[in-house]
Amino acid sequence: MARVFFAVLGLSAGFVVVATGVPQKRKLDELEAKLAQTQAREAEVVAEKDACATENQALKTDREFLEIHSRDRLDYYKEGEKVFKFHYDR
Repeated sequence: MARVFFAVLGLSAGFVVVATGVPQKRKLDELEAKLAQTQAREAEVVAEKDACATENQALKTDREFLEIHSRDRLDYYKEGEKVFKFHYDR
């Protein structure tokens, strides 16, 4: 009889331990999902920063790129030139 009592007591104690861990597991899953979203956004921002730095460097050093970029912004075209513009959403 004592063995049965201790077995039931052990099972109930184990259930209590598991039951208290379930909300913490949910919270951990939510925080990990939020961390993954934040890391993905950080990667996007770093890539955008690198692209801006590359463009800035090209504007400073590459005269052809500067001309192309300026003509594109001001909508200037050479006579007889065909220009194709591609618009994309960021």
